[in-house]
Amino acid sequence: MNNIIYKIGFILLLIVCQSSFICITAQTAADITALTVKSDKYLPDFSYAGYHFGEKSIPISKDITTINAIDYGVIPNDQLDDSKALLETLEKAHGVNGPVKIQLPAGRIILSSILYFERSNMVFSGAGSGELGTEIFIPRPMMYLENPEDLKELREYLVDLNKIQKEKKNNIHIPFSQYAWSGGMLWTRSPGARVKKYLKKYDTPTPVLAKINVGERGSRSFMVDDPSKLAIGDVVEMQWFNKEGENAQIITELYGNYDIKIGSHHWNYPDIAIVKQQVQIEKIEGKQVTIKSPLLINIKPEYKVQMVEWTHIEEVGFQHFKITFPNSNYIAHHVEQGYNAIYLTRVFNSWVKDVVIDNADSGILTESIANTSIEDVTTTGEKKAHYTVQIGGVHNVLVKNLSVQNLAIHPLSFNTFATKSVYTNCEIYNTPILDQHSGANHQNLFDNIKVYVNPNQDGSYPLFAGGGAGYWKPSHGSFSTFWNINVHFLSQFDTADPILLNGMKDGANAIVIGVNGNKEVKVEYGPNAYIDFINQPLDDIPSLYIYQLNLRLGK
Repeated sequence: MNNIIYKIGFILLLIVCQSSFICITAQTAADITALTVKSDKYLPDFSYAGYHFGEKSIPISKDITTINAIDYGVIPNDQLDDSKALLETLEKAHGVNGPVKIQLPAGRIILSSILYFERSNMVFSGAGSGELGTEIFIPRPMMYLENPEDLKELREYLVDLNKIQKEKKNNIHIPFSQYAWSGGMLWTRSPGARVKKYLKKYDTPTPVLAKINVGERGSRSFMVDDPSKLAIGDVVEMQWFNKEGENAQIITELYGNYDIKIGSHHWNYPDIAIVKQQVQIEKIEGKQVTIKSPLLINIKPEYKVQMVEWTHIEEVGFQHFKITFPNSNYIAHHVEQGYNAIYLTRVFNSWVKDVVIDNADSGILTESIANTSIEDVTTTGEKKAHYTVQIGGVHNVLVKNLSVQNLAIHPLSFNTFATKSVYTNCEIYNTPILDQHSGANHQNLFDNIKVYVNPNQDGSYPLFAGGGAGYWKPSHGSFSTFWNINVHFLSQFDTADPILLNGMKDGANAIVIGVNGNKEVKVEYGPNAYIDFINQPLDDIPSLYIYQLNLRLGK
């Protein structure tokens, strides 16, 4: 075994079977133990991310009822609005028994109404994302449409908290838009389900299915108080709470004990779960329950952990088309007009594949979804975007083969409550940032990423800059991971000094492995990051996600 494989074996702490660690040889046992006995050195198993936990490929539509949009009045390339015909097509598809596919014709289709996808087993498919495929042209932003009822609570929250974008030097003093991080012209939802909690007055009792007092991070089995409301195959949500206030144990578990700011949202809302994980029940034996994927964090009596109903739809797919918006002036951060393409909420085992998005404010936004794959997506355009493909409020989401060719404030972003999700094999061509956006997001993976960078004149670049509001700081929780990050510098300095990659000072216990480039780099990341293999490309194991998945599946 060559040196790099030996050393990578030293680092890879994988969760397999019922154990927290991969089976190891005696030769490396001491080294593995030395690294893993500490709670601040733990590498999660990311292999459960994606459609059907990464175990199945996105399906090719066969044995499915197909509804052709042209049969309901969609006429491509006639320069007339197709919204009414698309709404009629969608209504017809919702009434079909069994799996259904809406097939769009090639050519340009014009859409100016939100299309809501509200049932399982539905595919929205074009004729391809290329020049001879399907183009969905959206001529005006969502701000000109009727306010969505689903965002009523968010609108009130923005007013109640007086959310204003203030940029004195740009003469900006404008209220936040409801579309800054929510909404899309293609919108999945489970009717009546509350997607995200903002205001206490809208709280209603959540049906509790079971309560749990003890469980170990990384394990898949635990004892519940009463399994009578659970069934094998159920997809439910596990919730952890902070009922102890500012000095709670769960805050220490999430962030360690470092001199970093912990925002007040971590204790001001004790009735909102601070950690959430959607899980599928695999086995029930007496009071012992086994779930499909590992526990995010420990379960203790103080965390008041419970299983609750999670309303969702499944097997929803968007594929083989391009969405185009007109080029429009960029106003300011958080006051986007609503040129948003796809908004995924309340979906499980679903997908987006082979989609190009041009001139969007946000290409794909997510909230309250799990085990969904977003593959082969390209974002383009002259307009500055807010997000390309944003991962927020989700669990086990996989973004694969994303090409970011436009300028975006947050080109890749793990946002509030994102956990065990993965960006893999992605490229960022314009002002890259590997953003982690505060809000108890943790245990996420940037994997096999290539970025193109023009360094600052001082020989540095803030590749790891984190965003988010102060009340949700720090930028991320423990065990966020970077694996095989390739940095291609577009300009050279007349210096032999390495380029400094920095920008993160409040991201606790990160794992940073294999940052490399066409010029020597050095990495600053804190606090207490585990940093190794700098200036060494991981050619033998370029993708941690694929490595872990193959190991788990015995490939």
